[in-house]
Amino acid sequence: MAVSTAQRRAVSSLFFILTFLTALIFHCTEADNGVGSPASEELPHRRFEYKYSFKGPHLSQSDGSIPFWVHSGNAIPSADQVRITPSLRSQRGSVWTKNRVSFEHWEAEVTFRVSGRGRMGADGLAMWFTAEQGLDGPVYGAADKWNGVGVFFDSFDNDGKKNNPAILVVGNNGNLVYDHQNDGTTQALGTCLRDFRNKPYPIRAKITYYKKTLTVMLNNGFTPDKEDYEFCTKVDNMIIPNEGFFGISAATGGLADDHDVLSFLVFRLSEPGQQPPPPESEIPKEEKDKYQEEFQNFQQELDKKKEEFQKEHPDVQGEPIEDLFESVNDREIRQVFEGQNRIHLEIKQLHRQLAMILDEQRRYVSVITDEISKKGNAESGQLDTASQQQLGSVVASQQEVLKNLNELKNSFYESLKQISSGQQHGNTGLGSYETIQHFNDIKEHLHMVKRDVEHLVQKNVQNPAEKAVKCPELPPMPACLSTVHFIIFIVVQSVLFLCYIMYKGQQEAAAKKFF
Repeated sequence: MAVSTAQRRAVSSLFFILTFLTALIFHCTEADNGVGSPASEELPHRRFEYKYSFKGPHLSQSDGSIPFWVHSGNAIPSADQVRITPSLRSQRGSVWTKNRVSFEHWEAEVTFRVSGRGRMGADGLAMWFTAEQGLDGPVYGAADKWNGVGVFFDSFDNDGKKNNPAILVVGNNGNLVYDHQNDGTTQALGTCLRDFRNKPYPIRAKITYYKKTLTVMLNNGFTPDKEDYEFCTKVDNMIIPNEGFFGISAATGGLADDHDVLSFLVFRLSEPGQQPPPPESEIPKEEKDKYQEEFQNFQQELDKKKEEFQKEHPDVQGEPIEDLFESVNDREIRQVFEGQNRIHLEIKQLHRQLAMILDEQRRYVSVITDEISKKGNAESGQLDTASQQQLGSVVASQQEVLKNLNELKNSFYESLKQISSGQQHGNTGLGSYETIQHFNDIKEHLHMVKRDVEHLVQKNVQNPAEKAVKCPELPPMPACLSTVHFIIFIVVQSVLFLCYIMYKGQQEAAAKKFF
């Protein structure tokens, strides 16, 4: 019994010691995790660097250049994108930053589109960060033996292993020659298989270099969500130059694709707790002094021009310069008055046309009345009752036309008066309610005019008396162009247009041919 009691005490003591050690290890592990987790979860600070970036709209200038960038080869800048290579065989193109990048950590967001008509494309697109600009060369349109890193979007299967399209990360110290035959797989530090050709949305690649770690994230182009990135590859302990140039290049071979870059955005990364240097510190002192001298010269020239202007225009002195520019309210008022003036001119033109119609109708009525009186005196009662009724109906219809036209003329005159009164109110101070009311009144009068004109046309069409008795015809006007000449001109123009369309189609088809 004593032995069993001693054994129980020994077992309980051993169990207590094991429990204590387990709790101690668990608490130490939690403490280590609590200390290390904030540092690992805290993200670096990002600052946009516009001197190393480009995006649309207004991407290129009037002379075809890109601000802070240089393009070479077959690259074609436009307002919305940069076409690195068109879909033609054996093309090379590239764009590179003019200024050297001098920050340690960075992140680049590239938005591009690779599109072609064939099932396979060639050769591919490359994003670079190198110590020197590789403006031209055999590696996707850039120079070989580079010192830095290249992220290749390879779309052609050179080795025939069915492992393309692919994304590769290839580093170089300036001495290695790129392995084209094996698609660079023997030199790749990281790779992933992704199809980036002919997608409904542009492809977005995010390349981050932070604390000697290069990470490539990719948006596959199947969704409009710009932040829908997925992991592609990661390279640890990667050493690249501290200073270099960003660049994008592309090339085509026997097959061809359009390689279009929509935007290239660069961000400077800094560790949490460290403030990035101010932008002024990046400008050399000589360049800063040069800019300061140019600014002072410009300021002096501006002051001289101001003095000359004040001497030539003494009545403008003392007025603030801001009053010379048009504000938003002034622009709106000007647009309202321009619209009113256009309406006023249109109504005046309609008024003149109605006056001409009234004169013609009066002339026709007078001619018909004279004819009736002449026939009445000559034949003295020989006209039958039907003819008298027809002539009476013609005279009545013409008088009704005159009456309706007079009403239209009066309505146009009222519209003109309302527009004039609206402009006078606007000159004294344009109120929103009064302006809207004037426009509504003008609209109602125009609708009334339209209804009256339609009613008048219907009455004239439905009146059978006009078919019985015709008004005197005006003398024919001489034609400037005969019908035969006009038909010949139309036929010749149509033939020339069809020939031009066929020629243009053949030219485009010849330019788009590929294997």
